[in-house]
Amino acid sequence: MTKQYKSIQTKLIHAGEPRPLIQGAVSMPIFQSSTFEYSGQDSYHDLRYIRLNNTPNHIALHEKLAALENAEAALVTASGMGAISTTLLTFLFPGDHLLAQECLYGGTHEIIAKDFSAMGISYNFVKGDDPDSWKRKLRPRTRAIYVESMTNPLLQVADLKAVVEFAKVNGLISMIDNTFASPVNFRPAEWGFDLSLHSCTKYLNGHSDIVAGAVIGRSDLIEDIRRKLNHFGASLDPHACFLLHRGVKTLSLRMKYQNESALEIAKYLEEHSSVEKVNYPGLENHSGYQRACELFDGFGGMLSFELKGGVKAAERFMQKVTLPIVAPSLGGVESLITRPATTSHSGMSPDEREALGISDSLIRVSVGIEDTEDLIADFDQALK
Repeated sequence: MTKQYKSIQTKLIHAGEPRPLIQGAVSMPIFQSSTFEYSGQDSYHDLRYIRLNNTPNHIALHEKLAALENAEAALVTASGMGAISTTLLTFLFPGDHLLAQECLYGGTHEIIAKDFSAMGISYNFVKGDDPDSWKRKLRPRTRAIYVESMTNPLLQVADLKAVVEFAKVNGLISMIDNTFASPVNFRPAEWGFDLSLHSCTKYLNGHSDIVAGAVIGRSDLIEDIRRKLNHFGASLDPHACFLLHRGVKTLSLRMKYQNESALEIAKYLEEHSSVEKVNYPGLENHSGYQRACELFDGFGGMLSFELKGGVKAAERFMQKVTLPIVAPSLGGVESLITRPATTSHSGMSPDEREALGISDSLIRVSVGIEDTEDLIADFDQALK
């Protein structure tokens, strides 16, 4: 039986670790074997095989990730989109209907808006902060509602308590992408969400050296997703499992520092005369500030902002900064900066982005663990 630990800091280090230690190894070994000796399993899904997501490296991660969010079970996948697409297609079939928050990561928005129609699945996008409007979009075959804890890239905070209540009243599966918040700042299972999804590429791994995903939540739903994933084949390689297992152990230290640093940078930008708007839920004038204070233990390491002067000013700024790396992705130890219109949301049309408030000049920043004063000084010289 897995020992129960109270604090997330201790869970990050000890939850899911093999007991006794394998040959005394303090660090989880890499089981780089595609197949394992048959030991009488009755089910195909229980055979020991990498694609079936049940090597020792997978199992250790599953137990650790479930413990972090105080959930029943977890499952790792080959990428964040592997987790999202497999989860959606486990519970949505031709004729079914999905409700989804209107402002989402571009890849998620695309699979819903562009791929679902060919599969016979319908959808409606809803405003995350307007629960009264959701019921009007319900259909007899609505199966799930999908939101993000902090939206990419505008950092909106939906009425997450209302999402859970709405799902329960209407018999829907509640799904939330918790990548931006991480389990340090928000644990969806504690608030009643059925499933929490992560791009582990980001904060959970934290070192920009793997691609991975995870689904965390109710054990019966995770089992359904596992069986679908076994057929789709989006399993995580044992070496990537090892790197994720190693990276996640410092999540609390990294995330708490990134929370503090991002808040200081957001306050600096908010007061700068060249900045038009800052999106960060830790700012008191943010529309979701009160909700974020109630829901989250920290406001995260992500922010976005717009400069006076539009796209040209944004491009000049990004050319002038010296510490943040101009690159897609987020959540690593190094600060990254990008324009979502050219990266994460480039698959959406300009009209689609404009309708959501994602301007071509919007700059998204993933704050790393560099010294906060050094980052602010770098931003300051670039803005000049």
